[in-house]
Amino acid sequence: MSNTDNRCRLVLIAPDMPDLAERSKVLADALKGGDVASVIVPQYGLNETDFQKHAEALVPVIQKAGAAALIEGDTRVAGRSKADGLHIAAGADVLGEAIERHTPKMIVGGGNATDRHHALEIGELRPDYVFFGRTDGDIKPEAHPKNLALAEWWASMIEIPCIVMGGTDPQSALAVAETGAEFVALRLAVFAEPGQAPSVVAAVNALLDEKAPRFED
Repeated sequence: MSNTDNRCRLVLIAPDMPDLAERSKVLADALKGGDVASVIVPQYGLNETDFQKHAEALVPVIQKAGAAALIEGDTRVAGRSKADGLHIAAGADVLGEAIERHTPKMIVGGGNATDRHHALEIGELRPDYVFFGRTDGDIKPEAHPKNLALAEWWASMIEIPCIVMGGTDPQSALAVAETGAEFVALRLAVFAEPGQAPSVVAAVNALLDEKAPRFED
């Protein structure tokens, strides 16, 4: 097993699949592919009851693989499903409230840092991580250049870890790693062809092992 502590690690965004059994299986298979730090579970179009069912099914799958399960947006669903944390995509006020209520019991991190000003505003709240991009923001093969630029600026001066949304091409993980970001998030790059998910996770880990810059202790 490679040492992943000193390089950028992979974060998965759970795939958008209405069939719960299929979603659980695809995610479980992907997690067998190699190192994954955490999995963010978005609500997508599910109502709260169905989101609760999905969370309760997926959280144990994620945790069994040794990754942290982060529920996007819904604090009640996160609590009831015994998730490890919350991913807050809303603004600084919502994130601040979640940090106040749920840290240190849960991991609480967030996004919507669209520019340096908002990123610093979020940073002042001391979240567990800052997310650059949107969890469904992988619309091109490469990561968004603005998010890469923000991550490079952030990583050079702020200690709070950052996650950067990658693109639809698994190779985009390397461009994220080169910014100095601690984590790269992938969704369609891994799950567009569900049967390939484990081998994509393995390939991304191999790429990061070989080429990602190492953090200094």
